Amino acid sequence: MLRSMYSGVSGMKGFQTKLDIIGNNIANVNTIGFKKSRVVFQDILNQKIGSESAGGDGQGGINPKQVGLGVNLAAIDTIHSAGSPMTTGLTSDLSIEGDGFFVVTDGEDQQFLTRAGNFTRDVNGFLVNPQGLFLADSGGAPIQVSREEFGSYSISPTGSVIGIPAEGGEPEEIAVVGVTAVSNPGGLEKLGGSLYKVTVAANPDGAFEIVEPTAANSKVISGQLEMSNVDLSEEFTEMIVAQRGFQANSRIITTSDSVLEELINLKR
Repeated sequence: MLRSMYSGVSGMKGFQTKLDIIGNNIANVNTIGFKKSRVVFQDILNQKIGSESAGGDGQGGINPKQVGLGVNLAAIDTIHSAGSPMTTGLTSDLSIEGDGFFVVTDGEDQQFLTRAGNFTRDVNGFLVNPQGLFLADSGGAPIQVSREEFGSYSISPTGSVIGIPAEGGEPEEIAVVGVTAVSNPGGLEKLGGSLYKVTVAANPDGAFEIVEPTAANSKVISGQLEMSNVDLSEEFTEMIVAQRGFQANSRIITTSDSVLEELINLKR
């Protein structure tokens, strides 16, 4: 009887985690560059209450008798499928076509990865994200389009940042947008703010190389943003399944409690 109660508790805890993940996915349905997560369950070690037998001497084989002890959380995966593109027409809004990531830096030794390309050109001409981190070029340095030298600029699919002088001079290549690719995107650590940290699960030794987009089999699209890859219809369906699973496991607990109550009443 106690086995069923503990199994019910493990099921409720598992589905509560699933609801937490679904809630976070839905909350970020309009977050630029957001990648949804999913929960994967696995059963807990089974208790063997009867041995198996291969059979022989006129007797057939016997399968083992096993009682499961509930469910456990196997993994929380981040799904790095591409989100739908949204055209904005702003030169500083960028999206990546391919598996690469933008690299943003604090200008010193901190570097992070992101798929959110909602950059702006600050007062000093640097391309920065909403947290004030600089967009890095293929050498890892901040990209600056000086307002004193260039009136406007453009960014090509190969990542070239072309400055157009304010006084009508010849366009000049200022830098190339840096991107990086990781061996296992699912191994990246989410830091919030649409930023990722490279771990040893994502790349060997947790290191990464910043390269030009073409070297990472990627293209940089200017005037476009990659939106969240959350599918609301899928999330609502999973939410119903999780809710029903939670309710069913709670019923197991109440049913087991009723049986235990009957056993106690037998002594009276």
